[in-house]
Amino acid sequence: MKILELTNFSAGICGVWQRVKQESELLSKKGHNVMIFSSNAIKGSDEISAKEDKLGKIRIRRFPFKKLGGESFMIWNFEKEALDFRPDVIIAHGYRQLHTTKAFKIARKIKSKVFLVTHAPFVEGNFTRTLFAKLAVIFYDRFIGPKIINKFDKVIVITKWEIPYIKKLGAKDKKIVYIPNGIPEEFFNYKKSKEEEKILFFGRISPIKNLEVLIEALYLIKNKKIILEVVGPAEEEYLRLLKKLVNEEKLEKRVFFSGPIYDLKEKIKKIDSAKIFVLPSKREGMPQALIESMSREKIVIASKNLGTRDLIEDGKNGLLFERGDSKDLARKINYILENGKSTNDEIRENAEKSVENFSWKKIILDLERLF
Repeated sequence: MKILELTNFSAGICGVWQRVKQESELLSKKGHNVMIFSSNAIKGSDEISAKEDKLGKIRIRRFPFKKLGGESFMIWNFEKEALDFRPDVIIAHGYRQLHTTKAFKIARKIKSKVFLVTHAPFVEGNFTRTLFAKLAVIFYDRFIGPKIINKFDKVIVITKWEIPYIKKLGAKDKKIVYIPNGIPEEFFNYKKSKEEEKILFFGRISPIKNLEVLIEALYLIKNKKIILEVVGPAEEEYLRLLKKLVNEEKLEKRVFFSGPIYDLKEKIKKIDSAKIFVLPSKREGMPQALIESMSREKIVIASKNLGTRDLIEDGKNGLLFERGDSKDLARKINYILENGKSTNDEIRENAEKSVENFSWKKIILDLERLF
């Protein structure tokens, strides 16, 4: 089967790209002829990526783009190359992205199947968006989304909390399929390494992650020996702000910033090294790092938002705190650090069990059946 994956980014640190990459690699290993088309933008950078690349047997083609707003809303032209490839299946990633509209038009011409993967772009009250972005979202959801949503063979949601939003756009029940992002099998079977007295954040170091709240909570917790490690690619201006806060709180000996980790085994070791994983984000779609940490039987503490509430049952497989409230986060960290071993072990075991179905080994079979 010939499969074409469409996504805005195929370079840089991007959650959507990680889904596309892992999905494509597994489909290719199963014998499918997979191509990836994207813009030539590098996520989180002003640099331009190479026009062509290879990922095993998978060819990646990148196209010049024009930004229309924000980092991700852009236009790039790939119709001719898609028509030349003539895929049996087109997978278009990202609701409200212009390449998804082009995807079903191309699919009509060559009589291929076309699937939309939404990637959870919905925000409660649009509170993290600028006024222009809010107006653009309202316009798209009122005049464009309802016209195209049922033209796809299926709409694949990566989280269950998205389903009411998709239905509000007019999507028919029979069109909606839940297939979440997956994590590699190694997260479930790689040998566990020793824990340290450490709290860990693993992910993109950007304002949406609200890391000020975590640093402020560290100052408030009772255990003054436990350290915090913040791991991931950083937006420089935001990193400077965080380091300034660390200095103001006199936490220089307890807060450490580390660069991104790309090697899978090293990533697993880093997660294993922590006692607690904290995700203090303003919003989340489907938080990959949270699922990865839960698969390693970590105690996870996350801010209450649509994405984390979809995964964590407070007090059972992790803990939730009020978004933006460093005092509440400190209370939750203190609760775990002062808890008896049996209670924490139960939370750890429940965490691992609750994410077993996120293994790519299972998810890729669901995708193949759908195609």
